[in-house]
Amino acid sequence: MTRTLPFHQVDVFSSGPLLGNPVAVVHDADGLTDEQMAAFARWTNLSETTFLLRPTRQGADYRLRIFTPTGELPFAGHPTLGSAHAWLEAGGRPAAAPTGTDVVQECAVGLVTVRQTPVAGGGARLAFQAPPLERSGPVDPAELERTVAALGARPDDVVDAAWVDNGPGWMAVLLRDAAAVLALDPDPVAMRGLKVGVVGPWADEDEAAPGDADVEVRAFIEGIGEDPVTGSLNAGLGQWLAGSVLPPAYVASQGTALRRRGRVHVGLDRRGEVWVGGETRTVVRGSVSL
Repeated sequence: MTRTLPFHQVDVFSSGPLLGNPVAVVHDADGLTDEQMAAFARWTNLSETTFLLRPTRQGADYRLRIFTPTGELPFAGHPTLGSAHAWLEAGGRPAAAPTGTDVVQECAVGLVTVRQTPVAGGGARLAFQAPPLERSGPVDPAELERTVAALGARPDDVVDAAWVDNGPGWMAVLLRDAAAVLALDPDPVAMRGLKVGVVGPWADEDEAAPGDADVEVRAFIEGIGEDPVTGSLNAGLGQWLAGSVLPPAYVASQGTALRRRGRVHVGLDRRGEVWVGGETRTVVRGSVSL
């Protein structure tokens, strides 16, 4: 039997429309089968499509399932912020939040807190608390060599590399500067089986520096290509680099090579927890028949 359900498509991580990363959000999705969810995700052909369901764990405001066109993810960053935005816009009210305004999301990695932070000029920016890394530490030299070659990077541009996997499987590579990040031209055949995030700092004296960002980030995923703006990757990068190689709070630019203008706000709180935030904006609202 076909059901008609509320729907939002939300642009995440950009202050202007159509410059961030879109996520499709289906509300009231209890009762949909796994195959219906997977089929709709294939049909939207976005990097992620999410489904809002009733929570099953105490303390959660809602449960979220996250699908790519090829499978389900235990966690993803821009779908978390976009889905929280859609839930709030549809009238959701946080019930169990520590501050009364925090949203608590249940997903396959556990409970994820989404914070509403007031911004100048009114409104609020959403930020999620980075979940624990499932895999961290150095990358095997042979695997790194293969990855660097697949990216089209010069070996002498590579500063460091580490696993920053919080569910999707990210390997991260730190390059000497943002220009080296933007110069990458990955080989799609050689990239098979890889999920790689690359980061490099902007220098104040660089004439190409955007002025409102400290680093440039790119994310490459087999089957998708380059992702416009990636919350989970930036969360892992923050857990790896914030407060050491990078300042405790910084802004990442992402999507430049795809003519997007993503801005991801990464910062450490007093407890050393990493928070990842950005602007969210509904672009499409209506209903879907599934």
